[in-house]
Amino acid sequence: MPDRTVSDVIVAGLSSWGVEYIFGLPGTTCLGLVDAIRRQEGMTFVKVRHEEAAALMASAYAKLTGKVGVCLTIAGPGATNLITGLYDAKMDRAPVLAITGQVKLQYVGPGSFQEIDQDALFNSFCVFNKTINSKEQTIELVTLALRHALVERGVSHLAIPNDIQKEPLEADIEPMEGRVPDFRISNTRLVERAVGLIEEAERPVIIAGWGAKDQRDNLIKLSERIKAPIITTFRAKGIVPEDSPLSLGVLGDVGTPMARRCVGDSDLLLVFGSSFSEKTNIPRKRTVQVDIDPMNLAKGFPIELAILGDCGVVIEQLLDRVGERETQTVSEDVRTEKREWHDQLEKEADSWRAPLRAPFIFKVLREVIDPDAIIAIDVGDNGFWFGRNFLMNGQTLLMSGYLATMGFGLPAAIAAKLASPDRQV
Repeated sequence: MPDRTVSDVIVAGLSSWGVEYIFGLPGTTCLGLVDAIRRQEGMTFVKVRHEEAAALMASAYAKLTGKVGVCLTIAGPGATNLITGLYDAKMDRAPVLAITGQVKLQYVGPGSFQEIDQDALFNSFCVFNKTINSKEQTIELVTLALRHALVERGVSHLAIPNDIQKEPLEADIEPMEGRVPDFRISNTRLVERAVGLIEEAERPVIIAGWGAKDQRDNLIKLSERIKAPIITTFRAKGIVPEDSPLSLGVLGDVGTPMARRCVGDSDLLLVFGSSFSEKTNIPRKRTVQVDIDPMNLAKGFPIELAILGDCGVVIEQLLDRVGERETQTVSEDVRTEKREWHDQLEKEADSWRAPLRAPFIFKVLREVIDPDAIIAIDVGDNGFWFGRNFLMNGQTLLMSGYLATMGFGLPAAIAAKLASPDRQV
């Protein structure tokens, strides 16, 4: 056996790009890679019982950490079973690399055992999709697959024929440093315009989406500075603790009445990291929108000001420039409505009522779940009740947002525990 193989080079390269876990199901056409994972220090293969779970784990891991989530399967049916999980990553813009085995090169094409056209299968939804047909292609194609997944925040796919995996190769994939651009960008001129719009507004409202998930402290500072309430999308529920004075909960189908009312009464929406889903129902109003994805800007309708940039950078720049607002922007009616809403949730959760009902279950969960827990929810009525009745107080929510596929919860919870072993999941 050679000292190093194509598989060894690939797995070592993944490790140098920060990959610690590969989720998958071993089989004949990917054993070269599985053996390389076993030999690689600091790399763990997480074995599943169905390939869809591997893809969902990779998607959840990527959503939570921002790192590339990696899944591995055999050719043919292993590849086809990945599709739902990979579509979840595609639709929620999670960086994922799917690696599939393939039959030996000499058997590709005529319809051999477990041989399908994997290039065609993955081409419709991947940001990068190639087959490594020679060992000389390894370095460039693996690097491109990782770069595309991170830069375009989508799914990359590599198919690797069984015989190519085991060929000798003495080479190294260079680490990530210097290969991925810094996305902490902004536009100072547009930020200055945003400051002017904020100072002109009498009833500004902040709407925070998943793209602002790491900006809790700065969002609260901005909210307190300009006296603007914070409302989130469902996927971003919990970015700001829902018992905070200026938090009005979720906007949209599972939202709160005071969120809808406050947005309706506003004269300026400050939208950070939201893709304007129809489930959120952001109305057509005077809007300042910040997003790192240019296609999300003004996605639903023309807006007053679109800022292409990182939410964290832009919020920090706003905090450096915007003045302290003296007058309260949230009406007493809205504050009263918030108190009445919380009273209503408590009333619905009355433990003396039978049979056992969802509001009571979520009240109990609020009492036992840690403030810094990661909550992975599945899809269905449980999600509706969670969005409506569970008040988050610092926890992180992990969900299948746009695809809303059932079966997400358990794989996501496993991935979350691997990513954050010290937190309750």
